Amino acid sequence: MSSFSRRICFVWLLIFLLSPFSQLSYSSRNIVLSPTGESLYSLVVNKAIEDKNTVLIDAALERFRSQNGLKGISVAIVKDEKLVFAKGYGFSNLQTKQSVAPTNLFRLASVSKLITAVAVMKLVESGKITLESKVFGKNGILNDEAFLHIKDKRLEKITVRNLLNHSGGWTQHYGDLAFLPKTVSKGVGDPLPVGIDSYIKFVTTHKVHFEPGSNSVYSNLGYLILGKVVAQVSGMDYESYVKVTVLKPAGIHDMRLGKSFIEDAFPNEVSYYQPEDGKPTEAFDGSGRIVPKIYGGNDIHLLGSAGGWLASSVDLMKLIVVIDNEPAVKDILSAESINQMTKVDPKGLNPLGWRGTKANGEWWRTGTLAGASALVKRLPNGVSWVILSNTSNYKGPHLAKEMDKVMSHILLKVKNWPDYNLFASIGK
Repeated sequence: MSSFSRRICFVWLLIFLLSPFSQLSYSSRNIVLSPTGESLYSLVVNKAIEDKNTVLIDAALERFRSQNGLKGISVAIVKDEKLVFAKGYGFSNLQTKQSVAPTNLFRLASVSKLITAVAVMKLVESGKITLESKVFGKNGILNDEAFLHIKDKRLEKITVRNLLNHSGGWTQHYGDLAFLPKTVSKGVGDPLPVGIDSYIKFVTTHKVHFEPGSNSVYSNLGYLILGKVVAQVSGMDYESYVKVTVLKPAGIHDMRLGKSFIEDAFPNEVSYYQPEDGKPTEAFDGSGRIVPKIYGGNDIHLLGSAGGWLASSVDLMKLIVVIDNEPAVKDILSAESINQMTKVDPKGLNPLGWRGTKANGEWWRTGTLAGASALVKRLPNGVSWVILSNTSNYKGPHLAKEMDKVMSHILLKVKNWPDYNLFASIGK
């Protein structure tokens, strides 16, 4: 950027800081661009946090981004319940060269399961269900007439806990049913696009693959069903219940369920990218049109409770600090509920919502979709962090290992974090 452009940009930045826009969150109502095309909110946030750690962190994250071919990433770090770092790297939109801001919305993929698990625990705390409540059958939560044609009686043993810890009885031996809408459509005779009710009719009229509760096998299907459980028990649609009982108490206002097609993207949502050799696919909705897998290959709204949420790195950190059993910020769940979600199962079953937990207090949750990758981690030393990416690469779910590696390097190098709390100013 020339010295003249920098001066112009500074003037625009000053105008922004002195204007009412500086008091607003980065949302569809107030995206203001500098003469360079970069959002002024991004400029304010990305430049306002400079301290002695920033050079080290920038170098490590830019190297990580470049080595993995990621178009844009957003990173947020919490220390002792305070947001001490939040910054975007690369582009939220490669075509317009718009930079990533820490308030941009990203697809969370399976990090959405953590949100769903928190919502379920809120229902448990309200006394409306228990973790041992049966899901199917006449005495189950989902006992509508359409769901009572049960082929395998083992299905009636499935509990809410089984869905949460992936022990419901389904494997992916024949593929991940959550991504096979044509199979569901054909199996129950419903037209595309199929909804959650079609999925439940499908599972009730087919056999489970193993005895519920005996083993954990990763199941997107189980979390799709949990979305229906939340709606059935609460009397609200799934997204509304989560917003009212989980997000609002956490001070989160911009998280929402995403949509599939590029024309339906939210104004503050990043664009998504896949490898250049990524093959187009048929749209999920039965229209027959051929689309990029990242924009229409999957029904993001259907995936909702299993993988459909959008969030910024900052808002995701807001959620973590209210479910982490730390005293500085009041949690939205009881200590008993948090312990239920994170305890290490003696039989090796998965934790509830989290991807993995250790007895020392280290918890993590990964997420991968075409065009998106995410990792959030809570450490026992008071540090939590998240990386969100708008790009998928050939590493697929293994990209999370690279994310963990670069953040471990950063946390090893940074000895002291600043004392301020960026939660007070970012996305307020």
